[in-house]
Amino acid sequence: MTRRAVHFHPGAIAEARAAAKWYRERNASAAEAFLAELDQAVEKISETHEMWPQYIGGARRLLLRRFPFSVIYREVSGDIEIIAIAHGRRKPGYWKTRLI
Repeated sequence: MTRRAVHFHPGAIAEARAAAKWYRERNASAAEAFLAELDQAVEKISETHEMWPQYIGGARRLLLRRFPFSVIYREVSGDIEIIAIAHGRRKPGYWKTRLI
C-alpha cells in the first residue's frame, strides 16, 4: 500500500492541541494515550484512506476508539488533508467551511 502525505488544517491542529491540553490538565497519561491514538489514526489514514466511510461534504471520518473524537479528512491532489479533530459532542459539520 502506498502511503499518502498528510497535511493538517490549522483548525485541526488547534483542536488536537486543545484536546491534549484538556487531558493533560486532568491526567498526563490520558493525554499521552490520546496523542498516541491520534497518531495511530493518522498513520492508518495515510496508508488506507479509502477504508473509512464518506461523511459530510465528501470528507471521510475515522472514529477514535478510546476517546470521543473523530478525525475528519479528505483526499486532495493525492495527499490527505486532516480537516478536523472533532469532539463527538460538538455540532456535527461545524468544520464544513474548511472544505472551501
